[in-house]
Amino acid sequence: MRHVRATARAALVFVVFLVFPVRAFADATLFLGANTSPANRLAKGFAIGAGLLVIGFEFEYADTTDDVKAAAPALKTGMGNVLLQSPISFAGIQPYVTVGAGVYHEELGTAVDNTGFGMNTGGGVKIALVGPIRLRVDYRVFTLKNGALTTPAHRVYAGLNLKF
Repeated sequence: MRHVRATARAALVFVVFLVFPVRAFADATLFLGANTSPANRLAKGFAIGAGLLVIGFEFEYADTTDDVKAAAPALKTGMGNVLLQSPISFAGIQPYVTVGAGVYHEELGTAVDNTGFGMNTGGGVKIALVGPIRLRVDYRVFTLKNGALTTPAHRVYAGLNLKF
């Protein structure tokens, strides 16, 4: 009997999605910011994603410069992320939280050359500017495995986001 009810619920959800389709969206972001661990360094990158209502998925690539004097390595990250976001904007502001995983590469002169697995958590807001153009402000904490020189790594950025 339980199996029949579960099947009936699944069929009902499927029919609701067919009858009332949720509009999908996509967006792309170009950003500049700072990786603040262990010293402030320039971070730049891009993100491209898609989503339905409150859940989204994105791929993000970022490149942070090194600071040899501060023993702060260059850091490149490629992460796949899941976003939970407000389905609507409040006064033109759409908040979100995110979690993801991927790979990183860390270099510091000739002493450090490390590649490994990393995870990140964070959040931010997308602020409407004009038409489909938004300002995206984001904060992330990266936990880097495989003997990373600097973990966790903290990054904050702002960028232009195009919603399409």
